[in-house]
Amino acid sequence: MADLNLPRPIGFVLGGGASLGATQVGMLRALDEAGVRPDLVTGTSVGSLNGAVLALDPVGALDRLGETWAHMTRQEAFPGGVFSQVRTLRHTKIHLFPNSGLATIINDHVGANVRFDDLKLPFGVVATDIDTAGPFLVRSGELLPILLASAAVPGIYPPVAYEGKLLYDGGLVANVPMRQALRMGARSLVVLDCAFPGQVPSPPRTFAEVLMYTAMVSMRNQAVLEAPIAAAEVPVVYLPGPVPVRMSALDFSHTDELIIGAYHAAKRYLAGLRVDGPGLYGGPGIAAPA
Repeated sequence: MADLNLPRPIGFVLGGGASLGATQVGMLRALDEAGVRPDLVTGTSVGSLNGAVLALDPVGALDRLGETWAHMTRQEAFPGGVFSQVRTLRHTKIHLFPNSGLATIINDHVGANVRFDDLKLPFGVVATDIDTAGPFLVRSGELLPILLASAAVPGIYPPVAYEGKLLYDGGLVANVPMRQALRMGARSLVVLDCAFPGQVPSPPRTFAEVLMYTAMVSMRNQAVLEAPIAAAEVPVVYLPGPVPVRMSALDFSHTDELIIGAYHAAKRYLAGLRVDGPGLYGGPGIAAPA
């Protein structure tokens, strides 16, 4: 920590990326071993789910997240086959999957009826307000509905009604919620971006994968634009991604590979990192060497 010289409060920023969220487990393990721990957390989409576990129990989060991701499957998060998706789309007109599977995952691993007040760390969840097409930061109330909203990728999941607003996935406008962490008082940022750097989506083969591919491209461009803006104010430690794996963001069969790769990439990076004032340390698009 003396070498990193990160001003407190330290904000951990966890971005979205569906099944690529497994990389954040490896990143968090490397950060913990290096003695870098958060004072506050912000998250978007799958990053909000991982972030909720971290904010709820900072000491036991690694074990809990490891257990969560070890048993995560596509069928659990995105239930039903092609015919089921067609029926759902025909009935709803706007999405392919119900969010019931996602709700079960949240309740199983974060807890049913958990509220922001139950968390040990300040936590901000980002969704997209459909009326304004802007980011909507939530820091109080019940966790489940806003976590569902933050992960509601258009076309994949239904939008979520919340406090008189209709919300979609925060990744549309703030996939890596650095500005929101600064608004919460962070004086340095550690970014765990699972969509970018490092990961290259494979060519989509289904309609659901087309939607996720489109969302991922949008997410990547945001990070490139926003990281230097945040770095003008505070130190931004942007962890590198693991060696790229061509895979769909709906594919949960690479979880172990992603966790291990992200852990070693972050561990090597942190071992040689020196922080001296505001600036961008690392950045979007920088992947670990093979």
